[in-house]
Amino acid sequence: MTLTAVLTVAEEGGFVAFNPETGTTTQGETVQEAIAHLKEATTLYLEEFPTAFTTHPLVTTFDTGHA
Repeated sequence: MTLTAVLTVAEEGGFVAFNPETGTTTQGETVQEAIAHLKEATTLYLEEFPTAFTTHPLVTTFDTGHA
């Protein structure tokens, strides 16, 4: 199963990883670690709450018009 990972830089260092399909969130010191933690957290979530996904979220950016 292929799911989405959205990563952002954490203020305290490292990265925050979020899976929008399940809402699972975790973090890691590196991108690879954050994704590994997200995979583990999402797998555990899906074991407890099995869900069938038919589509993936659309992830994009937008401009607020402010600097």
